[in-house]
Amino acid sequence: MIYVKNLPLWERLLRIGFGVAVVVYAAFNMGGALGWVVAVCGLGAALTGIFGFCPACALAGRRLKQRARPGQTTP
Repeated sequence: MIYVKNLPLWERLLRIGFGVAVVVYAAFNMGGALGWVVAVCGLGAALTGIFGFCPACALAGRRLKQRARPGQTTP
């Protein structure tokens, strides 16, 4: 894997749902260039949820807590 996931599952699901809702809203209720900009923003939010990686969160230093696997000790 090239990147390390930095979003928990609940936030990933929230981002996917929100992103899809924004794209649908922009497609049916907005027109012109502003509609396209809003739709692309919604698509970006959905993609960060799908991949589980947010570049802005990575720049801020956000990391997921690692769960200890069976037989593994934590320092």
